[in-house]
Amino acid sequence: MELSEEVEHMTCVAKGPNHGPAPIPQEGRWVQAKGIKDIAGLTHGIGWCAPQQGACKLTLNVKNGVIEEALIETVGCSGMTHSAAMAAEILPGKTLLEALNTDLVCDAINTAMRELFLQMAYGRTQTAFSEGGLPIGASLEDLGKGLRSQIGTMFGTVAKGPRYLEMAEGYITQLALDDHDEIIGYRFVHLGRMMEMIRKGTEPADALKKASGSYGRFDEATRTIDPRKE
Repeated sequence: MELSEEVEHMTCVAKGPNHGPAPIPQEGRWVQAKGIKDIAGLTHGIGWCAPQQGACKLTLNVKNGVIEEALIETVGCSGMTHSAAMAAEILPGKTLLEALNTDLVCDAINTAMRELFLQMAYGRTQTAFSEGGLPIGASLEDLGKGLRSQIGTMFGTVAKGPRYLEMAEGYITQLALDDHDEIIGYRFVHLGRMMEMIRKGTEPADALKKASGSYGRFDEATRTIDPRKE
């Protein structure tokens, strides 16, 4: 290591006590993280691209500094879905530091990785106080039955009012309106359940019927409309 001339001629002064880094909570333990291998936990990060055209929610399960599980969810950009496919191959097996310095193809996914790294490094994970953390595969529980991301898609104009297109329950097929033309409920199709039934051999028409439901005062509607056409 090269020293400047000024430092070279300085008198050496002994260093005082060194207590190391402050411990952070990780999977039910307090850890003085001194290296990447000391990092563990499951947490989420949200990222966005420079033009803010799309966003990514990234979930990683890290054990001993290595990413053992990755869930990449994207919204708003068609190209980002392909970037997410590549990230799903890139991330598992890398250390947290490697992943932070890897091109994850999409700016939004890169930003999510940065935000997630900060949470991990400061002990702000979802599993900070969960003894032993969560098993590999735990992130899939966030997706629910049918393993589909929780999507909310709404549209509204001054001229024609609001349109509910997709909710946590599923794809909206009908909006229920009262005699003031205000929304009082909706009918939906849970696409994850429907596709699961079809894969198991149920006829598509029957699967559609079984996966359909309603919310709110749907049965009290004065009339219903198709939010995508009417």
